[in-house]
Amino acid sequence: MTRLKIVVAGGGLISQVEHIPNLIFLADQFELIGVADPSAATRAHITRQFAIPTFATVPELWNLHPDAVVIGAPDSYHQQIAIDALERGIHVFCEKPLALSVADIDELIRAREASGRVLQVGFMKRWDPSYEFLSDQIRGRGEKLRFIAVECNDPDSWPFVAHHAFRRADDVPADARAENAARLRAQTSAALGRDLSKDDIYSYVDSFSSSMIHDLNAVSGLLESMGIVRRKAVAAQIFAGGRGTSATLALNGAQAICHLAHVVVPDLADYHERISLFFDDRRYELIFPSPYLHNLPTRLIEFRSEGMHLTKIEHRIDYQEPFMRELQGFWQSITQGTAVRNTAEEAREDMRLVHDFMMLSFQSRSTL
Repeated sequence: MTRLKIVVAGGGLISQVEHIPNLIFLADQFELIGVADPSAATRAHITRQFAIPTFATVPELWNLHPDAVVIGAPDSYHQQIAIDALERGIHVFCEKPLALSVADIDELIRAREASGRVLQVGFMKRWDPSYEFLSDQIRGRGEKLRFIAVECNDPDSWPFVAHHAFRRADDVPADARAENAARLRAQTSAALGRDLSKDDIYSYVDSFSSSMIHDLNAVSGLLESMGIVRRKAVAAQIFAGGRGTSATLALNGAQAICHLAHVVVPDLADYHERISLFFDDRRYELIFPSPYLHNLPTRLIEFRSEGMHLTKIEHRIDYQEPFMRELQGFWQSITQGTAVRNTAEEAREDMRLVHDFMMLSFQSRSTL
């Protein structure tokens, strides 16, 4: 079995709770040889907790000559690190968002093509066993679709990571924080063609591009399974100071619509995320647990009827962990040439819609 040397760029929450322990568990496929993070306290914690060498900068990781990199750095650095890696012949697994504009993703696609390396985006819901089962159940049923409803309330992870060995950095140098803020401002302004307020930057980067985009990507995969290719952003709103977002897609013209809503509820220790699909003759509910509660199955409930006889079926698939499976898929794409799931092209389509949602939100705000 081919064992890949892999490094992790960024040692924050997603790396500490998911990628680092998962890569260590997958020791037959990966040898984790280094983690980079600007926080000295984070580096010390990772070395102590996981016995992994740590470095202050990403270029130090390249000196280790890795085969692959997992990018869990702040969003504004995703594209830069990914291009640097691809140009060095390193395979890339990048957390969402791949980049903050369609133009930047186009540049990444060109870099991937020139390198001949694998570029996979970290949308783990596509690897969820219940999601996969639902995709098979609805394959080719697009003409019968009428409505998709997505709702998510999220306390921003704190209740679900307290039991993990996670240390939040409190010593990131001030110049590094300022650089990240400046990069976010510049990248969002370039993406949308206008200067944004602090709340609008949060809305675009966190609420749309980091939170709702998970559900948008999941819905896009289901639409592809159903054979629905025409999707257009028709409405969007930002509320609660950017901590709430709402968006609507038209599907196949006026055949069906999809409505998505995401709201941060910081003081409620509850996570609820549900995708509901309504067809002429049946309905499905896909109910996700917090992503940081490992091996907890996603509930898939199916409703059918024969006349007045209603049948409700709850499908139990298995306990495989999506975060683990996406890394296994990354390894298979590199070593066995299997098709990449969650491609840069799909990430491009997600960001195209996010851009349109944001522009529509500006229009709706002017009428309130």
